[in-house]
Amino acid sequence: MEHTDIIEALKWRYTTKSFDPSKKISKENEEKIKELLQWSPSSINSQPWHFVLTSSEEGKKRLAKGTAGFFSFNESKVTQASHVVLFCTKTEISDQYLSEVTDKEDEDGRFANEDLKEQNLGAKKLFTNIHRYDLKDAQHWMEKQVYLNIGNFLLGVAALGIDAVPMEGIDMKALDEELGLREKGFSSIVMVGLGYRSEDDFNAKLPKSRLNQDDIITVI
Repeated sequence: MEHTDIIEALKWRYTTKSFDPSKKISKENEEKIKELLQWSPSSINSQPWHFVLTSSEEGKKRLAKGTAGFFSFNESKVTQASHVVLFCTKTEISDQYLSEVTDKEDEDGRFANEDLKEQNLGAKKLFTNIHRYDLKDAQHWMEKQVYLNIGNFLLGVAALGIDAVPMEGIDMKALDEELGLREKGFSSIVMVGLGYRSEDDFNAKLPKSRLNQDDIITVI
């Protein structure tokens, strides 16, 4: 059941602990999942991410290698899901990459002339260099952009009536090696299982809990 009200979707969604493996996400919604991943905002439109998406049994077995050993408590959330997305971040943000992003923006018609394009690229380099050299947190900054995507993604799939479970409890090194990510300039961060909740999922029966608005919001 899709949700047109965003607040309704937020209250409906929860961290799904058990999927019904017989229920599959439609091809139509799979395409919407791809669009959710593609259209997320990011600082300076840097988009420092890559995604591994699978719905095949073989693909899920490969991703489940990231839940071996200590992380075995997450294995069924991968193998029983309809689809799984592995969120990855770039391991480096180079000037060449920033130029490629700016070229794509130019191709899409964002700049009225070459001067505006060069100004935009200069701003990208300026803010990136703040994180490279002044704050020395470029990797963490890129990961923040991926988490922005994850937040949008969880809300987006909830609006589609799709259940999800974000998993930081994964063996990132094992996944990087299995998929050859580091050689491609990426590293895994979070895995998200997608599908439809099973009837015996205990977490679906529990009330949601959040801090009171008065405790977290100051209106001035």
